[in-house]
Amino acid sequence: MPHLAYLGIGSNLGDKIEQCRKAITEILAIHGHRLLAQSSFYKTQPMGYLAQDWFINGVIHIETDLDPLELLRKLKEIESKMGRKETVRWGPRAIDLDLLLYDDLVMKTEELEIPHPRLKDRQFVLIPLVEISPNLIHPSIKKTMRELLSEIQEDQGVEKI
Repeated sequence: MPHLAYLGIGSNLGDKIEQCRKAITEILAIHGHRLLAQSSFYKTQPMGYLAQDWFINGVIHIETDLDPLELLRKLKEIESKMGRKETVRWGPRAIDLDLLLYDDLVMKTEELEIPHPRLKDRQFVLIPLVEISPNLIHPSIKKTMRELLSEIQEDQGVEKI
């Protein structure tokens, strides 16, 4: 039975938009994956580690046959294949793939936390989520993506491309 997942995609090295598009192609090449929705791309200010270029970010909604840990491992394989290197926390990266939501699942292990723990605090995730699924409910907070976005007070520098 297929599952529904929302994935965050970002890049701030090289041809950022092309890196994001390539990652989406790689994700959809996995057997049993089907694209249900794709947000616009957004130019976003870096968070945490500021001495780096702005990011390009977006969100896709997919159908998957993989369980959450299998999906996470496939995303990590794609990151590695596309040249992601571990640097400083929140540092520059060729590609960043995050499993944001998976069905209505709430889970926390050493390897994976769903929903993504910082989803509710980040405009660069919430703005594209609201674009494609404004009434999607956060499974543990029980608020829509639109409500969560409206609760963020500061402008985090997110511009639609």
